[in-house]
Amino acid sequence: MGNLSTFKLFYLSGLQDLGVYKPLYFLLVFVLYILIVIVNLTLIFIVTVHRSLHEPMYIFICNLCANSLYGTVGFYPKFLLDLQSDIHMISHSWCMIQTYVIYSSVMCETSVLTVMCYDRYVAICRPLQYHNIVTPRAVLKLLILAWSYPLLSAAIAIILTSRIPFCGSHIYKLFCDNASMVILGCYRAIANHVWSMVIISVYLIQFVLTLISYAHIVKVCMSSSEARTKFSKTCVPHIVVMVTYIMTVLFDVFYSWGGSVDLPIGVRNAFAIQFLILPPLLNPLIYGLQLPRIRKVLCGQSCCKHKAHYLRNNT
Repeated sequence: MGNLSTFKLFYLSGLQDLGVYKPLYFLLVFVLYILIVIVNLTLIFIVTVHRSLHEPMYIFICNLCANSLYGTVGFYPKFLLDLQSDIHMISHSWCMIQTYVIYSSVMCETSVLTVMCYDRYVAICRPLQYHNIVTPRAVLKLLILAWSYPLLSAAIAIILTSRIPFCGSHIYKLFCDNASMVILGCYRAIANHVWSMVIISVYLIQFVLTLISYAHIVKVCMSSSEARTKFSKTCVPHIVVMVTYIMTVLFDVFYSWGGSVDLPIGVRNAFAIQFLILPPLLNPLIYGLQLPRIRKVLCGQSCCKHKAHYLRNNT
């Protein structure tokens, strides 16, 4: 091990072909990030302020939005700085931090979506027992589990990666990720691969449980018009969000596979950042527009503003 060289800086090579279009990309990314922050904070504010929305489903949605803000802060500020610079470097420690924030957020989102699926299963399949099962204490326990397991799992993965000496410095993405750093290691990191398999297995189990839950929900909905109404109002937005999220995460997985290096850099970049664009932007819009009670609050606030404006102009 004495002849191994350890790199303390990494070069993010995903922006190498932007050229004169950097200012345009900077403007577009800046506007996108501001929109993500605004729509997520708006939904969090609405759920927090209105007591009628202090129910499990809306609390889970609030946590989904908070996680979107947490995950995007690990990517967009650094990305905007890179768009203003000709050299795209990141230190070893900041690369670890960025990896931790982005991928703990990915796992948190999956866990919160699983918890939301459980909430919908109890609400539709066991409606008479819903308030006895999904109590405030149960909601708190579910949220602690949904946040603590991903944060702890990501921390263990980063600790394992931080012990590896690196024999390369080029990460061919727009951001740091654990797989890229492990590939740059001077030797095969068995512990990292084993831990990755453990994490993947846990989330595969969550995915299977989600499928089973929705199979039961659909079965109940086929025999009850009331359940069908509840399904269309609350489960359809959740399914849309889950499908969008799974597809965007699969894009990033596809990017990480060896075969993706044959794709143009622009296509690879587009695949890699979909999970940092679509879910954070669309989740609050989907829930805000599709869930009747949130839509009613939004429409009520809009009507109040128009009424106040009308009264001011006519007094």
